[in-house]
Amino acid sequence: MSLRTHYTSEIKPEDNGKEVIIAGWIHRIRDLGGVRFLIVRDMKDIIQVTIKKGEVSQDLLDITEKLREECVIIVKGIVKANRIAPKGREIIPKEIKILDKPIENLPISISSKTEIGLDTRLNYRVLDLRRPEVLAIFKIQSKLVEGMEEYLIEQKFYKVFTPCIIGATSEGGSEVFPIIYFNRSAFLRQDPQLHRQLVVISGLDRIYDLGPSWRAEPSHTPRHLCEHRGCAVEMGFIKDEYDIIRVQENLIIRGIMKVKKECSEELELLNKKLEIPSTPFPELRFPDIYYILEEYGKKIPFGEDYDRESELILAKYVKEKYKSDFFFVNRFPFKVKPFYVMKVDEDPQWARSVDLIYKGLELSSGGQREHRYEKIIEQIKEKGISLLSLQWFTDFFKYGAPPHGGFNIGIERLTMQLLDLSNIREATLFPRTPERLLP
Repeated sequence: MSLRTHYTSEIKPEDNGKEVIIAGWIHRIRDLGGVRFLIVRDMKDIIQVTIKKGEVSQDLLDITEKLREECVIIVKGIVKANRIAPKGREIIPKEIKILDKPIENLPISISSKTEIGLDTRLNYRVLDLRRPEVLAIFKIQSKLVEGMEEYLIEQKFYKVFTPCIIGATSEGGSEVFPIIYFNRSAFLRQDPQLHRQLVVISGLDRIYDLGPSWRAEPSHTPRHLCEHRGCAVEMGFIKDEYDIIRVQENLIIRGIMKVKKECSEELELLNKKLEIPSTPFPELRFPDIYYILEEYGKKIPFGEDYDRESELILAKYVKEKYKSDFFFVNRFPFKVKPFYVMKVDEDPQWARSVDLIYKGLELSSGGQREHRYEKIIEQIKEKGISLLSLQWFTDFFKYGAPPHGGFNIGIERLTMQLLDLSNIREATLFPRTPERLLP
């Protein structure tokens, strides 16, 4: 049974005269002599508890003398409509019970608007998360993913749980975390994609996975994490990569719509207004991208990948020409993409490989996969990867696989860009970076 009858957000001025029980932390205390105000915070909102001498018992007054900010309390009392109180209501207490209280001064302030450095905030992340404007980010992130899941479920996708520990690297690269697995070597996955492909060719051909992935990149930029979450989607029986593109567009739209509809208070707290993006998102293709970049003074050798500066240039170009913050990049050079992407049959130097860019930052990478066994083997050889190291994966393609494809949207990156946060660590509960492993 819960210790509370109501969250603070559920208490309205219309509840005047109603008895309620709330539970939470003391956010602030104001003492005006004959009147003491406790601002009590729970995960939903704050509410004012008003203690007036002469209107409450002496025992209650004695208890309030022991209170300090961040004490954990239960308050039982009567709701009173008060137009000058926060949200037009307050509680006149009958009982206050202290569940716990800080045993030392807090290293960071919860209620102050004083700016705190990000490293300090992350050192004391649990306390940092008590700040309403920080907690708002993760409430929004939760609704963002919820909206995306609702769309996928409506479209008859199944949620699956693919392994995080793998016996071989997924892309033949070195950016993996090795672990000891009994008497064998193993790795934390870079991406759940290869197992998602195997699930699709097993017959469960519309799936998604919300699990973590890891990259052992010594990157210290504000957009990189060593551990991140993704909304990873895979679907079979597709016509081409445009089936993947359309699902990805709709997924993004539904997530943003959910946030706009259900997180108005959180968005207001962050001073953020959301607009629902128009579809279809613009699409840029290689080799046209080389010519666009050249117009902006950026020269990329033909057949090579673009860099971070190019992403920002292309974002500026799309914003000016199409008035969109989102756009797809399609038909990458095959030489810069992994072995499993499908080449364009009529022009095999290009791949049906698609990145989604949002406000100048890559959100996802995906596209159509190669499903024909002979082609997969040919492309592995072309990349110079050991066939034996991928046999656990490729052998299953001997038995018939449908055309399929997918993508993996970075949840932290999407949150960061949606809310215009300056650092991806702000969109991560407990970020893992090259220099940070705790808390």
